[in-house]
Amino acid sequence: MHELFEQLERLKNAEEKVALATLVNTRGTTPRKEGAKMLVGAGGRILGSVTIGGCVDAQVIEEAEGVLGDNAPKLLELNLGDEEAWEIGLTCGGTIEVFVEPVRLARADAPPLTYYETLRAHAEQGGWGALITRLDPPHNGAKLLLLDTGKAEGSLGDQFLDRRFAAEARECLSRGVSKTLFLEGIRCFVETFGPPSTLLVVGAGHVAMPLVSLAKIVGFKTIVVDGRPRFASRERFPDVDRLEVGIPSEIVKSIALTPVTALVLVAHDYKYDLPVLRHALASKAGYIGMLGSTRRGNAIVNLLREEGVPEDLLTRIRVPIGLDLGAQTAPEIALAILAEILAERTGATGMPISRKVREGKR
Repeated sequence: MHELFEQLERLKNAEEKVALATLVNTRGTTPRKEGAKMLVGAGGRILGSVTIGGCVDAQVIEEAEGVLGDNAPKLLELNLGDEEAWEIGLTCGGTIEVFVEPVRLARADAPPLTYYETLRAHAEQGGWGALITRLDPPHNGAKLLLLDTGKAEGSLGDQFLDRRFAAEARECLSRGVSKTLFLEGIRCFVETFGPPSTLLVVGAGHVAMPLVSLAKIVGFKTIVVDGRPRFASRERFPDVDRLEVGIPSEIVKSIALTPVTALVLVAHDYKYDLPVLRHALASKAGYIGMLGSTRRGNAIVNLLREEGVPEDLLTRIRVPIGLDLGAQTAPEIALAILAEILAERTGATGMPISRKVREGKR
């Protein structure tokens, strides 16, 4: 969502109308998932990608020019040969579908821009929403907006269809997935939007610096908390979104710990770790990890156990933290930590992809 609006802002001053291409269906495993977007301006400007570039994106760009000329949305079905499939990450020939629709940047009061604005504002407040787009004529491009508050706006062209797809879209929202649905002989793409994944780092030490920089690159909102002003400085963390200096346990209590929050403790300080963990373990934080040896981790877990913290909550603490990459330096350790967070967020195994292929798990 953040990337989409950055791209739209970049084009607003240069383009009156753009074609918005969205990857809505794939067969096989690709580097880009459903919901990947590309913007094609009437002046030839291109931002984003629905695959990873190459011949497939080139076909989409060519079709986008026609959509801009006709001012009508179009669903593209791109059949891939083996060579094209390998280029975008499919193991063999297959089919992908891309929905291309015109968007008038000069009409900020008209859908779909208004829907995306609503979704962005709602997600920034911690909410979830879905945008349902009809893919089949005669109402292709029609949209229905749903928020987890119960708010609904727009229509797919028929009230019965609105109810049917809304019910299925709520299921997609509960799992945070985007997908194409086929109901009542009609196909619609359900795109889900939620709060940005947040990395909350307690402790502004040497591992925290590369960890924040790497997390920003992959799209995390980043927060660093420490009680030491000399360590928690903008000079050391130029990329961080939010920098807090004070008592970590008090500051952490003021931050919403949601299923898309990854909490990482790298302070190596019992007076920081214990109170923060007490609070975090009772929250909905999606990931809780602590930098340190097995011995130190066991000592902290035992202290919490003696305080009466239930075993099922104690198992949420990941210590030692990170995937086994043989990391030695601070940047390597940061990479191992972020790799584990990403694997946990997506439900991935963290095993080598080549091994997954050999074992038939891909």
